[in-house]
Amino acid sequence: MASIQRIAPSLVGMLLAGAAQAEVPAIFQGADLKLGDKLIAEHKCNQCHAQKWGRDGLDIYRPKGRIHDAGKLRGMVDYCSNQLGLTLFPEEVTAIAAALNRDHYHFQR
Repeated sequence: MASIQRIAPSLVGMLLAGAAQAEVPAIFQGADLKLGDKLIAEHKCNQCHAQKWGRDGLDIYRPKGRIHDAGKLRGMVDYCSNQLGLTLFPEEVTAIAAALNRDHYHFQR
């Protein structure tokens, strides 16, 4: 009985972590969210969007806009990277898109 009491918290933690991962689209599994946040700040994505669309630039992240799934979100980040000549690595594009999904879009598949 004592061993079950010691193991139970670990099992619950593993189950919760697995459930959280299941909510993340496959394309973003294992993405480095901290790197995504860093790159968004470093490349001043919100400031660029503010110049193009006004206000604080966050209006571009409209889940009901033209981005309807995780793949299109990643594709749009790749498009921005190419248009601006950022030369991001594929895993960096994925990290940015995953961070945007976490903060704005909330796609689950």
